[in-house]
Amino acid sequence: MRILMIGDVVGRPGRRAVREVLPALLQEHRPDLVIANGENAAGGNGITPDTAGELFASGIDLLTMGNHVWDKREALTLLEQEERIVRPANYPPGTPGRGYTLYPVREDLKVGVINLSGRIFLPPLDCPFRLGQELAAELRRETRVIVVDFHAEATSEKVALGRYLDGQVSAVVGTHTHIQTADARVLPGGTAYITDVGMTGPRDSVLGVKTEIILHRFLTQLPVRFEIADGVVQLEAVLLDIDPATGRAMGIQRLQHSGTP
Repeated sequence: MRILMIGDVVGRPGRRAVREVLPALLQEHRPDLVIANGENAAGGNGITPDTAGELFASGIDLLTMGNHVWDKREALTLLEQEERIVRPANYPPGTPGRGYTLYPVREDLKVGVINLSGRIFLPPLDCPFRLGQELAAELRRETRVIVVDFHAEATSEKVALGRYLDGQVSAVVGTHTHIQTADARVLPGGTAYITDVGMTGPRDSVLGVKTEIILHRFLTQLPVRFEIADGVVQLEAVLLDIDPATGRAMGIQRLQHSGTP
């Protein structure tokens, strides 16, 4: 089976990139499931019912989140009601929403999706390593195909989780840093891995934000208000080929496509 995982969708330009680029990818690669990280989908921070609905209408099946999941007040209700959105599982018990899900791809096959947040340079949540292993074991009672979105800052933490879960899940894909890395590979135990899937949004920017604003921040060390850049948009993703019988990854391919200005 084939799964398309799209990197962090940033604001209106990111949603436009999904709308413009995804149809051609669906036609070319015919994935069985499309996942995207949507924690920056609403104005660059958070998600709302309208932005989530726009992404689902554009062809995305599931949305994962990250440290900006609560930046919009509407998310508290949205995540309780919308089963197609998964937030980091290592938030404390009682937090709205769900940290993992089983998505029915077809009558005889479900895909497990786990969302975890890193702890280096991010809020000190529960241990993603131990929790990830526990959730993987739980989901394996239902399916062999399990994808983990690890939303983390430090490359060392991401690589370590990939190695820790190798052979227990089908894929560990990193999000959050918005730069697609060149280390896509299948690990010895059969787990597809990449440190960061990349960003879907304005290409000519600094991680999605207007370049001049970020330069002003670095040069002056003064607080600034971030504004999402415009212009040419890009979609970055990975394509996962997985054996549904064993859950082992057979391949992982990086994708980079640009839309219109």
